[in-house]
Amino acid sequence: MNFAPFGVVFDRMTPAETLAWVLDRDPAAPFDYLVTPNVDHLGRLRARPELMGCYRAASLRLLDSRVLWWLMRFCRLDPPPVVTGADLVASLLPALDARGARVTLIGLEPGHAAMLITRFPGIVFKHHAPARKFEHDPVAFARARDFVRDHPADCVLLAVGSPRQEMLAHAVKVARQASGLGLCVGAAPLFVIGVLRRAPHRMREAGLEWLWRFAQEPRRLARRYLIDGPRVVVRVIAEGLRHRR
Repeated sequence: MNFAPFGVVFDRMTPAETLAWVLDRDPAAPFDYLVTPNVDHLGRLRARPELMGCYRAASLRLLDSRVLWWLMRFCRLDPPPVVTGADLVASLLPALDARGARVTLIGLEPGHAAMLITRFPGIVFKHHAPARKFEHDPVAFARARDFVRDHPADCVLLAVGSPRQEMLAHAVKVARQASGLGLCVGAAPLFVIGVLRRAPHRMREAGLEWLWRFAQEPRRLARRYLIDGPRVVVRVIAEGLRHRR
């Protein structure tokens, strides 16, 4: 039985298998989505278990955390492959560009969206930038949901952060009026256009990308990495050891 920290069952797909799965999916099929949980997501699920339905309804739940991967190894468990949203988007967009695909982009300020559109001229983009905290505004939330419905695409990049993007993807799927595949990938497009820099490869492999990001944005990420994150780590280790026994 696979280890499911906080109830999240991760799919055991490699990055290459995930990319092939996304590219092979029929864009005319009813809307579905994938999520990329990390330590921050698990901490939020612990505090807000009502969000679990958004994760369980996804077709794929990909492990987007080398820290969680190492924690599972520490507990002598067999972790699934790490498939980060940043790596998935970085490999997916050139493939979509080559085939002239349609992409609906939810999130990113207009200037950053323009950079992404310029970077991939072969892609037909449709962009919607919801208001901040739109998940608390029923009208704004419905507008974002309906934008996905009204702009059929091969892929829908949901880049509005967690849990907004998972809530939106779930609402689109439940409405059963849209098509395409949603990817809940947070800031991944910002890494592609160079607005945010990825950690060096060795730091990512060692599970230290969080430290790199904290050094870049200490004020914004202090609570996430210094208070909330360690609590999740302790709980995951405790759950992992119980699961092992």
